[in-house]
Amino acid sequence: MTDDGRTEQDDPSAGELPRPVVRHRRFNASLIWLVPALAALVGLSLVISNRLQAGPQITISFQSAEGLEAGKTPVKYKNVVIGRVGKIHLSGDHSHVLVKVSLEKSAESFATEGTRYWVVRPRIGLGGVSGIDTLLSGAFIGVDAGDSNTPADEFKGLETPPAVNHGAPGRSFMLHSDDLGSLDIGSPVYYRRIQVGRVVSYQLDPDGKGVSLQIFVDGPNDRFVTTATRFWNASGIDVSVGAAGLKVNTQSLAAVLAGGLAFQDPRGPHDSTPAPEETGYQLFSDQASALAPPDGEPRYIQMRFEQSVRGLVVDAPVEFLGVNIGKVVSVNLDYDEKAQRFPVVVGAVVYPQRLGNAYDKLEALAKARGENPDLSQLVGRLVDHGLRAQARSGNLLTGQLYVALDFVPHTPPVSFDPNAKPLMIPTVAGSFDKLQKQVAEIVDKLDKIPFESIGKNLDQTLAGLNATLKQVNGQTLPEFKTTLQGVQKTMGSANAALSGDSPLQQNLGATLEQVQRMARSLRVLTDYLGGHPEALLRGRRPDDKPAAVVAPPATSPSQGSQP
Repeated sequence: MTDDGRTEQDDPSAGELPRPVVRHRRFNASLIWLVPALAALVGLSLVISNRLQAGPQITISFQSAEGLEAGKTPVKYKNVVIGRVGKIHLSGDHSHVLVKVSLEKSAESFATEGTRYWVVRPRIGLGGVSGIDTLLSGAFIGVDAGDSNTPADEFKGLETPPAVNHGAPGRSFMLHSDDLGSLDIGSPVYYRRIQVGRVVSYQLDPDGKGVSLQIFVDGPNDRFVTTATRFWNASGIDVSVGAAGLKVNTQSLAAVLAGGLAFQDPRGPHDSTPAPEETGYQLFSDQASALAPPDGEPRYIQMRFEQSVRGLVVDAPVEFLGVNIGKVVSVNLDYDEKAQRFPVVVGAVVYPQRLGNAYDKLEALAKARGENPDLSQLVGRLVDHGLRAQARSGNLLTGQLYVALDFVPHTPPVSFDPNAKPLMIPTVAGSFDKLQKQVAEIVDKLDKIPFESIGKNLDQTLAGLNATLKQVNGQTLPEFKTTLQGVQKTMGSANAALSGDSPLQQNLGATLEQVQRMARSLRVLTDYLGGHPEALLRGRRPDDKPAAVVAPPATSPSQGSQP
C-alpha cells in the first residue's frame, strides 16, 4: 500500500523502484561562501582604509645613507613622527642615494616645494655639539616646512641642519666682504658680546671679486640692526699696545675658534631707523675700521721709488702727516732703459675725506680762487710746496715699512702732471736710506784713514814714552825725593827761627813798630803838604796862636729862644 492509500494492484507503477527526489538548498550554499567573501571584504576595506589614510610618497636624495635604515628610520618634525623611511637605493649614476619616505595623511603639507629634509645625527664641530640624543635613539630625518603650497614629491636633502627654520622670529640681512675668512654656516653674530644671530649661508659674488653672506638676527634683537649699523669680523683676538698698556679684545672663545661677526651703531648722532629685511651692509675687517667715519670715494695713486722698498707689502698704511688716509694695494718692479735701473712702482688707494676739515678747506680755497677743486689739482699745489712720498720704517724689529706723505724742506722742484692717469706722486729717499748713505760715507772716510802708519808711529811713541818713564823712575824720582827732604829741613829751620821766643822774631817785631811810626809820620807830612804846598820852598811856618774865647751875652729868663 502506498502512501496515498492505493494498493500496488491499483497502481500500475507499483512494481517500479521509487525515484529519489532531489531538493536544492540555496541557503546552505550561501553560508559556505560567506566566510571567504567576508574575508575578502574585510581585506578590501583595509586596503581602501589604508589608501585613504596613507599620506604622500616622496623621494629624498642624500649624499650617503649613513644612519638610515629602511622600514625603521622615522621622519620627525618638532620631535613628532610624521613618516617613515620605506626603501633606500642608489641612483642610476651611483653619485647619491634615493630614500623613499611614506608620510602620514596629516603630513601632506610637508610634501610641498620649499620643504627641507636633512639627517639628524651626532655632529661635533667648533661651533658646538648637536644631535647628541641620537646616540641612543638612532638617526632620524628632520624636516622644516616651507611657505609654498605647490605639491612636490622629489627633494634634495641637506647635508647639514639649516641654521634657521621657516617662521622663526627675526630678519635676514646680507653682508659683503672681500673674502670669507674663518666664517662658516652657523658662525655666531654678536651684539654687545651677546649672541643674537648666526650666519645662514654664503656664496661668491657673480663677478668673483667678493663674498656675500646671509645672516639671521633673532627677534626681538633684530630691532637693533638699523640703517646706520656697522658689521665687522670678530674672529680671532685683537691685541693692541698703547699708552695705557697692553689691551686684548675678543668676543668669545667660540668666535676665536670658529669665527664670528659683531655689529654696533656708530658713535654720535646717526639714523636709528630699523633696517628692512635683506638690507645689505659692508663687512669690515675689525671694529676700528667699522666705527671709523665714512671714507668717501677712493682714489688710486702711484709712487715711483728708486731705492729698495724691502719691507713694504700690500695693505701697508699710507699716512699724511701721521694720519692714515689709505693703504698700499700693489708693489711692482719696473725697468728704466735710460738709467739702466729697476725702480719700484707702488700703487695705493687713498681716501681724501679722511683728512676731514682740512680737505674741505682746501676745496673751498680752490673754488674761491676759481681753480678746479679736483684732487689732482690740490696735490699739484702741495707738491710745489714740497709734498713728497717716503718709505719709512714702521717697526724696527720686523723691518716693515709704510708710505708717508710729508713736506720735505729744501727739496729740489720736480715736474708734476696733474692730468696723468693714474696720479703720480714724486718721491724722495727715506730716512733709513739716508742713514745708510751717511753710514756708507762715514765708512769710506774711515777707510781713507792710514790706521797702519798711525799704529806704527803710536808704537814708536809708546816705546819712547816707556824709556822716558823708566829714566824718570830710575833717576829723576830719587833725586826729587832728596830735594823734597832738603826743603823739608829748610822749612823746619825757618819755623824754628820764626818761633815766638827767638831773637829773630823780637827784632822783626821792633822793626815793624818802627816802620809803623815812619808810616804815620809820612801820612802827617803828606797831609800838611796837601794844605800848604809852599812849605817846600818857604819851610814850615810857625803855628798860629790860639784865639781868646769870648763868653756869650746873658739872656733874661723872660726872653724866649729865637727860632
